[in-house]
Amino acid sequence: MASFESFYQQYPCSYNSPLNCDRPFQTAQQIKGAKFCLECGFPATLPQEAEIKGSQGTYQVGNFSGVRGLGRLYSGIQLKDKQPVIIKEYLLPNRCFNEDETIKRKESFKRVGGVSLADSRIQNFRLVETKEAIADDKGERCYLISKGIDSSQTLGQYITEKGAMTPAQVREVLNQGLQTLQFLHTQKLRFPSNQIQLGLTHGNINLDSTLIKVENQQKFSIYFCDLAIWENLFIPPVISQPSPARPEQDLQSLGMVAFYLWVGRTTNLSTKQPLDPRENQQWPDTDNHLKQFIYRLMGLETPFASAEVARQTLLQLPKEDSTSTSVRDASQVIEKRLPMPLILLLGILALLLLSGGIWYFILRKSTNPVNNFIEWSKLVRNFSEVPNVPSGQFTYTGEKDSTWSFILTQPVDNSRLADFLAQPKPDATATFNYESVLSADLNNPNKSIQEVETNKKDFAITSLANNITSKLAKEQVAYDGLIVFVAFNKRDSNLANTLGGKISLEQLRQIYTGKITNWQQINSQLPNPLEIKPFAPTEPEAIAKFQEIVLKNDPQDKALFAAKVTKLDTTKTQNQIRSEILEGRTSGIISFGIISKTSKQCTGYPLAITDGNKPANQPLFQRRDRRSINPSDDLCQHDDYYVDVTTFQSYPLGYPVFVVYPQDSNRLTGGSTFAQMLTTRQGQCLLSKVGLVALQPMPDDINSYACKSVP
Repeated sequence: MASFESFYQQYPCSYNSPLNCDRPFQTAQQIKGAKFCLECGFPATLPQEAEIKGSQGTYQVGNFSGVRGLGRLYSGIQLKDKQPVIIKEYLLPNRCFNEDETIKRKESFKRVGGVSLADSRIQNFRLVETKEAIADDKGERCYLISKGIDSSQTLGQYITEKGAMTPAQVREVLNQGLQTLQFLHTQKLRFPSNQIQLGLTHGNINLDSTLIKVENQQKFSIYFCDLAIWENLFIPPVISQPSPARPEQDLQSLGMVAFYLWVGRTTNLSTKQPLDPRENQQWPDTDNHLKQFIYRLMGLETPFASAEVARQTLLQLPKEDSTSTSVRDASQVIEKRLPMPLILLLGILALLLLSGGIWYFILRKSTNPVNNFIEWSKLVRNFSEVPNVPSGQFTYTGEKDSTWSFILTQPVDNSRLADFLAQPKPDATATFNYESVLSADLNNPNKSIQEVETNKKDFAITSLANNITSKLAKEQVAYDGLIVFVAFNKRDSNLANTLGGKISLEQLRQIYTGKITNWQQINSQLPNPLEIKPFAPTEPEAIAKFQEIVLKNDPQDKALFAAKVTKLDTTKTQNQIRSEILEGRTSGIISFGIISKTSKQCTGYPLAITDGNKPANQPLFQRRDRRSINPSDDLCQHDDYYVDVTTFQSYPLGYPVFVVYPQDSNRLTGGSTFAQMLTTRQGQCLLSKVGLVALQPMPDDINSYACKSVP
């Protein structure tokens, strides 16, 4: 099947993947009742407390919890008995499916969405239990209501968090998986339409369609979900449709899942390409019998006739046997055959090699990337370990439309950042409530600081340090910054290329004061005169920092900026760039915005910034090659680049974010405590996930597992 990034291309998503994009969720959070993403028009996520009516009951939507396969997941309850359910929302967006296709697929979904035993027996054969399949008669959505499995996660999430499984664990996954497939392939099953069928192929076994529930360190259960018979109904018709799956393909897919679990990843660490099980060096050498079994399961050697035959073979496999045993046995044979002097010579050679290896390890350790994380290792681990948390309800503030106001609404670990920070230490009685304020003078947004000085708020979070008086203390908790961007077009990145992917602070000053109005004034190599159209975001805090850093707060330059620059929401600016590109025009737009709104998009190319004679500084790095991005990179592969913390610390448009609180010892230390929370490992991890930049480098895998209690 084609990758999800190729789906829904009719929607001009910044991420090039509307289903996985967070903008539909942001739209639903910001605009009550919104049906479509403000940026591209893709269906927005469901609002909390929305009700879905089915034939078996009415269900109320809870929290949006992410994407799995071809649908979006929500927690929910059945209103009649308040029992928890999982709601999977499938989409048939009207730009991808015509009316006739939509009707047919809805009808099919209602007929085949979910299976049960034909004889109505209650038997746990480890398929996620479905309650009913519902199609929205008037809309473009369908819903599969299923029973939730407490404390479960997908196998993909499991290996991201836990790493590779042991051979014994892989054997148990195979045992349970084959038992379920044996059942699925041979039993009489009933569909919601009451149609009975003998045997059914899953057709969609992968790391994300298999759940694992860990009961303790040794015992777990796996469950299959997202069967192809209903999942594939939501593949857009322009995408090549999968052929009906056969039982042997289920075995092959289960074999690949086992291979990935054993290795602990799905891609080659150096090339980032998918792992190929045909390459012998990719396999662990801890269990030859298991390796040969998986080879057969994948059809790389004599395939099994059925799931039942495969399982019986698995149960009869000898216990774990590693290649190290074979090597040891072989060495014993050599020892018997070789004369003593030669054995002594080999022993000396082995000792020299071992000594060299130890010295290599010691030397390498001195430059090991782990040493980059010394400051990280010194941090308190999580919120629960912050001492002396005062009791009480604290109200803190920040400017409306500031970075902090924005990031609090952002999803992280199936919740919002605001939810984590409202009561960061559950066993303490301290709660932190955020209320934004709007300064009367948008050119001097300092009301949040005034609210703290006048005792109306307990503390504030801001990047505008110039407004902090001697009555207040400040503690830095993260970095924020501005990114300047011009049009980025994978087919024609002419402007970004011609600029060499960079621009200077002085050129920005002249552009935003109207002294430079055409791109040829910056680079004469442009083939035609191209008007510069400078835009600015709507956030007063971002504008204040731009004027401070670029315009040096010069009154005349600030007046010219106000007169000549169009202020527009960053998303709308990106949409305008995209519209000009789609119309075949070369866009001369330049704009800037806060990192959390501009770093994870591919409409605008983020320019490196030069300051005087210093080298250009590009804080966005490509993950695979550990280098700063350049205009030849495909930024639509947004998961492949990140903000490099070390580089960002000298980025000209970067600046600190502070928690500001009173120096008065008679007032409770809520602000100081909150700053301590944010500078734990858990706090820094959470802030980095929503778009701020951490104070110190963090391990690469920090974003690959939950931030709720970072070790």
